[in-house]
Parts: sequence; C-alpha cells; structure tokens
Amino acid sequence: MKKTFFLLAGFIAQTTLLFAQPGILPINRPMGRKIQVAVLFDASNSMDGLLDQAKSRLWNIVNELSTLRAEGQIPTIEISLYKYGHDDLSSGSNYVQQLVPLTTDLDLISKNLFGITTNGGSEYCGAVISASLGELNWSQNPTDLKMIYIAGNEPFNQGTVFYKTVCSTAASRNIFVNTIYCGPYDQGVKEFWYDGAQIGKGDYFNIDANKEVVHIDTPYDQKINAYNDSLNHTYIGYGNQGIERKVAQEKEDQNAIIQSPSAITERSIVKSKKVYNNASWDIVDAEIEGKDITKLANDELPDELKNKTDEEKKAFIEKKKSEREAYQAQIAQLAKDRQAFIETELKKKSAQGQADDFGTSVNTSILKKGESIGFVKEK
Repeated sequence: MKKTFFLLAGFIAQTTLLFAQPGILPINRPMGRKIQVAVLFDASNSMDGLLDQAKSRLWNIVNELSTLRAEGQIPTIEISLYKYGHDDLSSGSNYVQQLVPLTTDLDLISKNLFGITTNGGSEYCGAVISASLGELNWSQNPTDLKMIYIAGNEPFNQGTVFYKTVCSTAASRNIFVNTIYCGPYDQGVKEFWYDGAQIGKGDYFNIDANKEVVHIDTPYDQKINAYNDSLNHTYIGYGNQGIERKVAQEKEDQNAIIQSPSAITERSIVKSKKVYNNASWDIVDAEIEGKDITKLANDELPDELKNKTDEEKKAFIEKKKSEREAYQAQIAQLAKDRQAFIETELKKKSAQGQADDFGTSVNTSILKKGESIGFVKEK
C-alpha cells in the first residue's frame, strides 16, 4: 500500500511540475522510444559547401528519420545543432556554440541552420563533442538511438580536450560519434577522423563538401508543393508566439524553396507527418495534444476565435483539423509515388558511382545503427 502511495505521489508531483512550467502543454502522446541527433558543424571559412549540402538535405534527413519504427510506434525525434571553429566565438568556449538544444521543433532547427555563417578559425573537435555531451539532455534509455555527427576538415586532435577521451565517454553512454571528413578518405584517416569514429562506435565518412548535391526532380513535386500551400492555411497561431511562429513557418518554406525544388518538396512531405508538430503555437496541434482551448484567455486566441462560444471554437478547430488531415493524406500518397520514382533514378546513379554527400552519409548511418538496436524502417 505504501509503495502504491509513493508511486502515486511521485506521479502527481511530476505532473504538477510539468504543468507549472510556462509554455509546456499537457500532452496525450505515448512515451515511446527516442531518436536524438546532435549535428556539430565546422563553421570556419572553408565550410560553406558543407553548410549548403546540409541545408539541401535537412528535410530529406528528417524524412528518413521519420520512417523508423520501434515496436510499431513512431519514435520522438529530437535534433540539436552546434557550430564550432568560428572566430566570432570566444576562445574561452573553445570557439564552440550551441545553437539549438535537443528539440522536436523542426522549424527552429531550420532557422538556425540557415543562419550559420562561416569565419575563422580554430576547429577543436574534442571540445565541441565534449560540450554536446555535457549540455544536452541525452536520454538514459539504452534502447533509444543517440547519434552525434561532427563534420569538418581540420585534424581531429586539435585543442586541449582530448578526442579519444570524449569519444570513449560518448560510447560508454550509448551515444555514437559519427565523423564526416570534408576531403579525401585517406587524409581523414591520417587526421584522426576515422579513429574518432572507431572509438565513438560510430561511422566514418568522407565527402566532397564543395560538390553540389544532386537533386532528382520528379513528376510529383509540383502537386506536393501545391498541397503544402493549402496545408499552411490550416495552421492557426495562438498565444504570444502565434503570429511570429506562423511567419517563421512560412520563412522556412522560403528557405527551402531558395535552396532547391527538392528541398521544399522534402519539407512539404515532413509537414504531412506526425513528426512535424507545432503544439506550442498552432491551436490545431495544441488541441490534438490535449490542450483545452476553452481555457485560453480571449487575448490568447487567434482572431478567428475571439468572442466565440466554446462550441464554435471546437467546431472551427475540428474543421481545420479535417482539412489538414485531407491535405496530409494527399501529400503522403504522392510522396510514396515520388519515392518509387527516386529509387529507380538512384539505381541508375549508383551504377555510375554516385558519391556520398552530407545527407546520404547521415541517412546511411542512422538507418544502419537504428536497425542494430531494434528500430525498423517502415516500408
């Protein structure tokens, strides 16, 4: 009886703490397994090509992540960004900066990735790995997939933080360190990038950071992006962030459009999935996650719901929810047809010896490592 009491008391205490924090919404999402990915970018002068590849591949990577399942459940996907080797950062921080902590907010990741500039620098791989280990809220569950990707082109052993120590520490916590050397394979081996991956129990890749990403245009892209425009009209901001975050959503659409037709199509496909969740500012997602919108003050409501009855509010949200589900279903079907088209084209390119880029490196290792600990790729 005492055990039951203490368990119940602990649950109540945790729940009270959760709801007491500003901006934290009550949710009904089941607590399944996680995929956590920290990406550490060299932001020195020579890395503009690497960043261009990452911008082009961001939504493709998220789409690959979202195909993984654990015991039939969709895992929670959290991504973090760091930059290192930028001269504008302080020497006291070893020229390392966390841009985004582990988060499910994909638009925030996109905003910060597109905001990275290059300058410098002093690239200390051990220091940035150490920072990500110490600062991020890594899961303690050994069955969760936890990956660090560090990309750059200077010797891996620079700086006062010894890479062997931090990579070994990461591996002991089931956090896999994957290294992406921007240069020839053998040079990356000589400069200890291969060794870092071996100690970190991850994978070593080399890429040509100055090579443009090969995009495959398909007959389905235009239709998918047309549905994305319609999908955007189902997002209705609430609270003090609502208007700002709605504008930010459209800004990240534009960033993807500027990058390539393929990038905006991949982003549109992500937005058709559960992984793209905006409950912190979108009233439809908030209602789906369990927030009682009838409890919001009138000045927190979007203009469409101000001075409405509870029944009118619920009817409006249900209508937007139905519209969103319809557009998402259309995008999802087109995405399957698009993927089949791309796979056929990739087979042709593979026969021609197509080289890896940033995105293919990340996707390859995530799928391989995920499957090794029980994640299954959804067909």
